[in-house]
Amino acid sequence: MSPLPIIGVTASSWKIGPHAVQINDDKNSRAVISAAKGLPLILPMFPDLLEPAQIIASVDGLLFTGAPSNIEPSHYGGPPSPPGTQHDPARDQLTLPLWREAIAAGLPVLGLCRGVQELNVAFGGTLHQQLDEAGAEHEAPDDEAIEEQYARTHDVTVQPGGVLEELGLSGVIKVNSVHAQGIARVADNLRIEAIAQDGLIEALSVPGSKGFALGVQWHPEWQVMSHADYLKIFQAFGEACRVRAEQRSMGLAPARNTF
Repeated sequence: MSPLPIIGVTASSWKIGPHAVQINDDKNSRAVISAAKGLPLILPMFPDLLEPAQIIASVDGLLFTGAPSNIEPSHYGGPPSPPGTQHDPARDQLTLPLWREAIAAGLPVLGLCRGVQELNVAFGGTLHQQLDEAGAEHEAPDDEAIEEQYARTHDVTVQPGGVLEELGLSGVIKVNSVHAQGIARVADNLRIEAIAQDGLIEALSVPGSKGFALGVQWHPEWQVMSHADYLKIFQAFGEACRVRAEQRSMGLAPARNTF
């Protein structure tokens, strides 16, 4: 039996009572196992203990997950967040450089929700801190049942010639929407992959990347095995991770990006 590719999955810093913990939603790891056919390795957000290069050398791919926190606006030149906004400074300190170094190394990467926002910020883009103030509403009410929160609620238009179209996703697809922030200015070296009906950017890729590199604002990990378009994303990501694992097992140096 062939070993599973090791896929690093970002966690979030949290507290349960007096205890500092790392949390990760089950749906992320389940999607890695069932759809990407990989072994999830939960990455604690310890930027003082883990170097991006160490992580990249130890895994065959990285899944940058959604999270209950927002990226601190100082990372993209934004004004201070409104009072009560939840942040995760440790995650910011680890994931932003990790995105840059993973892309440079050609490591397969997939970003979900906060993950695609991290991709944009890591390469110099900006965010809308509160979409309702920007005239958009993309966050499901907290008091809804979880199945309703993650139900497909709006359309996005896939842009021609990109990664999503290569995966067989084209035209208009319906996605779920569970985010209060969104992409404002896209980083110069990223490509827009999908746009919502209200003009909000919903997916990004990295043109010229030597590894799979995609971020989506929605949550394709939710019930991924029941949604063909969600599944295509994870299957492509998983296949890229398997190729990377084979390269590692043979001691081959993977190609690096030069941009």
